[in-house]
Amino acid sequence: MTTLPDTISTFLTAHAADDVEATLVTLAPDAVVTDQGSTFRGTDEIDRFLRTAASEYTYTTELTGSERVDDDHWVARIRIEGNFPGGVADLAYRFTLADGLITELRIG
Repeated sequence: MTTLPDTISTFLTAHAADDVEATLVTLAPDAVVTDQGSTFRGTDEIDRFLRTAASEYTYTTELTGSERVDDDHWVARIRIEGNFPGGVADLAYRFTLADGLITELRIG
């Protein structure tokens, strides 16, 4: 497993703790997040997404792997377990960084 940049580690820790404010500070103002076929642009849309995504479920997350693609692109592999349909999901969080902030995140 590759050590992730601080920005991504902070994002993952804050996101797992449902700390939306701490999650948002890791994002560029014009960041783009894509999850389950929906795309959210800018911190206002991403804020709304983070506050409502999976709010009806209880779950835990575990970082199971990570890799550096190049200087700006990283992949974090996350296992989610909870009371949602299926109960377990293994996801890849594909991050793009610029100037120390997350500019794009594709979850899938």
